[in-house]
Amino acid sequence: MNPLKTICVFCGSSLGVGDTYRVAAAELGGLLAREGIALVYGGAHVGTMGALADACLAAQGTVTGVMPQRLVEREVAHGGLTTLHVVDTMHTRKAMMADMADAFIALPGGFGTYDEMFEILTWAQIGMHQKPVGLLNVGGFYTPLLTFLESAVSAGFVQPRHLAMIQVADTAEALLAKLATAQGSAPVAGKWTVSTDA
Repeated sequence: MNPLKTICVFCGSSLGVGDTYRVAAAELGGLLAREGIALVYGGAHVGTMGALADACLAAQGTVTGVMPQRLVEREVAHGGLTTLHVVDTMHTRKAMMADMADAFIALPGGFGTYDEMFEILTWAQIGMHQKPVGLLNVGGFYTPLLTFLESAVSAGFVQPRHLAMIQVADTAEALLAKLATAQGSAPVAGKWTVSTDA
């Protein structure tokens, strides 16, 4: 049985080009429900966010959305969630989702997805949490980013142990398995700036 009870998924308000990303989001949503893992996400009914939530709900899963009032007023909130928390700011949204989750997954997405993913990684780096973080590398979407991050390690701006916090897999099943075994494994930062630290 998967030890993770709730996973926060970062994903997009767009579906991307083609049907690949929508299908991947729906597969993840259905898998979470079947595994008895509750979903926390941004609360929208559009894009891969909507596909993720709809699939989880269709499989009798528990779905909690967290959305700033400003976006609710734009009528993008999902109307059929188990719970929808309406908050004041994006900062409050991210903090609430992080508090509720045992782990994090980033699906392909845009600036908001990257912002959420990197903030949660930064919090792990400085010891604010020890929850695992995963990238669902659908169709190699995140491969260029991972190559860039490896170059940041070579340049001395990211420590190898912090890059190693990111769990990567091409399928939802494989990523969930990695996150389950990685639970609590994110290292707490020691010295703050040591470019040669391995």
